Amino acid sequence: MDFLASTHLHITTWIVALILFLVALAMANPKVVHMILRLDYLLIIITGVALFMKGMDYGEGMLYGLKFIAGLLVIGMMEMTLVKKTKGKPYTTFLVLVFVFFLITLFLGFKLPMGINFLA
Repeated sequence: MDFLASTHLHITTWIVALILFLVALAMANPKVVHMILRLDYLLIIITGVALFMKGMDYGEGMLYGLKFIAGLLVIGMMEMTLVKKTKGKPYTTFLVLVFVFFLITLFLGFKLPMGINFLA
């Protein structure tokens, strides 16, 4: 479980997901990329749960819970954006929500004790 609770593994999975999401948005028919992205969602959730359980040792369970919920909202909005795009419906609102929730999740992730302190 220590390997899954690695911050670097979690960051790698969501960077790959962000790249795949942008590639899928740029493609006309993103079926294969969308399926790979769904697999990456699972990896993000698995590593996120492992980090959440490890984060309970720091005594800031509520903030880690909020980060977990914000991360799930990012994944949900990414999925909704791609499904709306595939169906040919307007998806701008969901795209904006992806980036809003992503920024909230990044802020919480870097603020919490297991995050990377850029100012140190």
